[in-house]
Formats: sequence, structure tokens, C-alpha cells
Amino acid sequence: MNPPLIDVRNLNVTYRAGGQATHAVRELSLSVAQGQTLAIVGESGSGKTTLASALFGLLPSNAQVSAGELLIAGQNLTHASERTWRAVRGRTLALVPQDPMVSLNPTQRIGRQVAESLAQAHGRRYPGVHADVLELLAEVGLDSPALRARQYPHELSGGMRQRVLIAIALAGNPRAIVADEPTSALDVTVQRRILDHLEQRVQARGISLVIITHDLGVAADRADRVLVMKAGEAVEYGAPAQVLATPAHPYTRQLLAAAPAFAETAPPPVAPTAAAGSVPLLALDGISKAYRVPAVQGSASHFQALQALSLQAWAGQTLAIVGESGSGKSTALRLALGLEKPDQGRVRFAGQDVTDLSWSQFRPLRERMQLVQQNPFAALDPRFTVFQSVVEPLVSFKRLKGAALAQAAQRLMEQVQLPASYLDRLPRELSGGQRQRVAIARALALQPQLLLLDEPVSALDVSVQGQILALLAQLQAELGLAYVLVSHDLAVVRSLAHQVLVLRQGQVVEYGAAGQVLGQPHSAYTRELLGAIPGQRAAARNGEQLLERPAPMAALRRAQ
Repeated sequence: MNPPLIDVRNLNVTYRAGGQATHAVRELSLSVAQGQTLAIVGESGSGKTTLASALFGLLPSNAQVSAGELLIAGQNLTHASERTWRAVRGRTLALVPQDPMVSLNPTQRIGRQVAESLAQAHGRRYPGVHADVLELLAEVGLDSPALRARQYPHELSGGMRQRVLIAIALAGNPRAIVADEPTSALDVTVQRRILDHLEQRVQARGISLVIITHDLGVAADRADRVLVMKAGEAVEYGAPAQVLATPAHPYTRQLLAAAPAFAETAPPPVAPTAAAGSVPLLALDGISKAYRVPAVQGSASHFQALQALSLQAWAGQTLAIVGESGSGKSTALRLALGLEKPDQGRVRFAGQDVTDLSWSQFRPLRERMQLVQQNPFAALDPRFTVFQSVVEPLVSFKRLKGAALAQAAQRLMEQVQLPASYLDRLPRELSGGQRQRVAIARALALQPQLLLLDEPVSALDVSVQGQILALLAQLQAELGLAYVLVSHDLAVVRSLAHQVLVLRQGQVVEYGAAGQVLGQPHSAYTRELLGAIPGQRAAARNGEQLLERPAPMAALRRAQ
């Protein structure tokens, strides 16, 4: 039998800093045969990225392989020189990184960046480079390859940029691809198309694939083997049907229980009904919004972001707005916050028409509505302590000062289930989930009636997602808050929403009770979104309803 293409034997990786040693990977063993797909699953800090760095010989200077062996295509590279590694990177192993906007050079055209990878593999000068660039761009499914080659990264969508990274990885005709969270920031339908295309290229070329992900649904759907890591160790390793359907390790069971994609599919309980004569907390009536864009070769000079959008959000309920990038979700939030004015239609808050209010007139209303942003690290000032971030709204609106301010900060930390001792910390000293809790605490400081949640868990690990969603459900039950949840993850929507509105290209394609829209959708587009939720392929393949596992969120709602 041929040896494994990737063979890791009892690998140990140690980081040294300040005279202390941190063991990031411990006694890890795995193998990937030619043409096989391995999914590596684990939370932040589990050692996934360290393992990927070791596979490419890119460990930082303060890290070293302290024990074990690393073999690529039969060659022992445990302590290989940089020159040896350069012959491996791009040719034997290729990387598809997580963030295309960080990985692509914003000052260079797409074609030139793909050509650089081809030059690394075939030499600086060879006659077919331009034709090969166009062929690669076409192979990864980009329309009009000649046009895309002349464009810059910012002129492409997120899915297009991810396809460019796949083209760059394929340029050296590698024997294996390592994809590090390749779709974590993409909409579900775009995610499915990217993974489908990556899978097709892998099968067509007969190469191996290693997917590093925190999404258990992706692992279940795409992998021949699944490796679950925790604190640098392999806690479970085997076929998806074995690891995900009948997990042996408590940590794997914990990940499955926390994953929104594996929650039960029963509709959520009936939301509290509005009292007779009451009005919705937020109402958008017939809203349309267009943006002017530069006209190119006779194209339209405006972009219709929203067209005749109507929605209502009620106290104690969650309205979820779902749709792909460019569907108008963020525009709807900006209009609700008074950050932009609609071209047509009216915006009402608690029955008051706020459409034409000036900035100063709208400001008092912002005490009653608050935004929780997608990226908690970007949303918090890195120079502010947690205390300063949490009390900033109270100071800005001159609500409290002195001892009362300190008491309010402690109360808010208790509400989001963080110890008061964290008030003296800076954002960089917190985990992603802790930072998101701080962002929620700041949003609650003014005791608002409405929270606008913009992808609140998309940047978090799966177990942390479950914790934040459970916290949001608890706060809504205790405080009677109204939520407008913007998300591309229908598994998250299913766990929290009472009403669901589906947007496509600025138009409403479906709107109603969550149980109806998600359980018996009328629109083909909604069915397409539901069909793209990761994990369903594995369920169908194994003949098991993996998506019907009980979840903490469902149990919490039943308890309420």
C-alpha cells in the first residue's frame, strides 16, 4: 500500500515565552491518504492553527516541534530546513486561508496574484502564464475570467474572493489542500457553493483535502474522517457516522449539544401575543432605498438596496431577517437606527413616526434601541477597560456618575454572567465570547426596549455560540426585550426567532411565523437557504436525523 500523503506521529509542539513553556499540541497522530478528506474540529485554542502551521513549516520562532514526527509524501520534515519546506509549499501542500481580504494583496489585480503562484510552481517566465490564469479562474467557477483577472479584490464579492484563493492554491498542482475555515464568513448558500466546488476540484484532480473548521455540520457533510481536538490533544478520531452520530468522548457530545445546526427542528413555542390596541415597537412600512453608483458601459447608475419592505418587531419577540450578502439586511438596520433616510416609506418606533427626525431629534430614541455588532473585538475600543466600555452609554447620556456608575457596571456584568473582576481588563485580555458578553452588557446599559443584533455569533466558536444564544433568550425572557436578529445562519435563526423575514435582492420573498417559514416554506429561495444548512447531507447519507438532537436552547425555551 502507498504511504499516507500526510502522516503525523505523536506530534508535540511547544511555545516558549517569558521562561515558560506552553504545550499547544500533545501526542497528536493522524494520517491522510491520497484522495481522502479529513476535517479537524475544535474550539479556539484547541491547537488547530498550530497543527496547520506545523504542516507548512511555518511555526513562529518561539515554537518548536519538541517530539514526534511529521511526514509529507513519505519525506520526514520534522526538522527540515526552510529550503526544503519551500519545495513542499504550493507543490505538495497548498493552503486556502480563512480571510480572503487579509490574504489577497489589495493593491494588485487578481490575475497578477494568481500568476505569482503559477510562477512559483513553473518558473518566472513561461509562455502560457496568461492562459493558465484564465483557465484557473474558470476552473474555480468565476464568470468572465478575463474581467475578473483585471479586477482588484475589493471589486469582488466574498464568495468570489474565496474562489480566487482556491485558484491560487491549485496553481502549483498540489497533492493536498489545507483549507483553514474557508467559509466561516460566508452566507450559507455561498458556503455550500464554495465547498461543493472545492470538493469537485479535489475529486477531479484526485488530491487530498484537510478542512479546519469549528462547524460540525461542515465536518459531517464533507469529510471521510473527523478529528476532534481539545487543548492540543485528539479526543476523538474516526468516520463522521461514528464520531458525530455516536460520539464516545464527552467533549464531542458537548460540541454537538451546543451546535445550533444540530438543534431539534420543532418550531419554537408561541411568542407572547400583543395586547389589544398595542403597537409594534419597530415598524418599517413600505421602505425603499437606492444608492447611486458609478455607471459603467451603460449600466444603471443606482443600486436598489430595498424595495417596499414592511416589517414589525414586538416586545418580547425576536424578528429574524435572513438573506444572502447584498439582500438589504444591513440597510434595514441602518434605517431603523436613523443612520440613513429611506427614499420611500415610513419608519415608526413605538408608534411615533421617526422618518424625518434630525440627528439631534433622533438621539433620545437611541436610549431605547441599541445595536450589538458582529465583531466584538472591533466594536470595543482596545484602549478602554471593560468598565469604561460598559458605562460609556451611561456617561454619554449623563444618566449616572460616581458610585452609582460603579454599581450599574457590576449589575450589567451580572446580567451577562461575567465576574465583576473583569471590569479592570482590556478587550485583548478576554476571549471572543467574553467580549461579546461585554458588548451585550454595554447595549443593555441604558435599559433599551429593542436590541438590533447584527450577526451576533458568526465570529464565535460553536460552543460559545450556544452560550451567547442561551444568554440572549434568558435576557429576553427576563426583560421583555424585542430583538431584530440579522443572520445568514438559519440554524441560529431557528433557535431564537419567533418571526422570520426572508430578503432577496432587497425584496421580501417570505415573512411569517418561524415555524411556518422554516418548517413549511412557500418560496423556492427559502427552501434553497434551508437546504444549504451544513449537516443535512450527512443525515441523509447515514439515514439518521442528526439535525434532531436535543439542544440546550430548546430545553431552555421549554423551561420558560
